[in-house]
Amino acid sequence: MSAEPQTALKYEVEVGADGHVDLRVPFKPGARLVVFVLEEPAESLADLTAAAQSSLAFWDNPLDDEDWNNA
Repeated sequence: MSAEPQTALKYEVEVGADGHVDLRVPFKPGARLVVFVLEEPAESLADLTAAAQSSLAFWDNPLDDEDWNNA
């Protein structure tokens, strides 16, 4: 099994009265997808969530990668 990078898509949607969520995705009909469903965090967690998502670039560091790859 090969490990290929994947691009995540994020949609902010509202659940309809019948419990359905409708959205259009950029994939061909019949494509197999994995879907994660998370409820939007409360306001008190919004800043923490944004900070956690924005700081991922810290891990994309070639010097750190070199150290870990040679450990």
